[in-house]
Amino acid sequence: MLKDWVVMPTCLPLVIRRCHACPSGRFRAGGKFRVNANHKVVDAWLLALCTGCGDTTKITVLERVNVRSVRPELLGRLHGNDSGLAAELLQDPVLRRRNRIALDWDDAWRLDTGGSDHLGREVIDVSVRFAARIPVRPLRLIAEGCGLSRAEVARLLTQGKLVSAGRLDGKLSGDFGFTLKR
Repeated sequence: MLKDWVVMPTCLPLVIRRCHACPSGRFRAGGKFRVNANHKVVDAWLLALCTGCGDTTKITVLERVNVRSVRPELLGRLHGNDSGLAAELLQDPVLRRRNRIALDWDDAWRLDTGGSDHLGREVIDVSVRFAARIPVRPLRLIAEGCGLSRAEVARLLTQGKLVSAGRLDGKLSGDFGFTLKR
């Protein structure tokens, strides 16, 4: 029986960037935007607050872009402080690279296994899907989903009782599948 597990975000991840006012390096993006228009050009930033001192940093979304080249729907979402747009923008690797930021997904996601009916089975086939590009260690997901310790999952992997078409070491943010034999 094939089980479907889904890794889904529970909130926006923390933004990793050095704070100029305190030693903290983490910012919480709340989904607020600042839009500034100057004649025919527009600038837009995603605002984030430092978790240490509460200072604000701006993550550049649009910079000196002609207002006519911006889709009206996007401008509406920016003006409306759309938190869904903030989540989409933080997923964009070009935006993260341009702003020199990284994301901290700790405690910002959960695993939906669809119930615990698979826990007593000898063999389970699982397909893991990601609702967002969240980098997670597959062995951690398997341990959490099957109610095992990470050491036990690593032991099952070395014994050949945990098999997958892809690599299970390191971090993944894309869909994968595995078979576990107890």
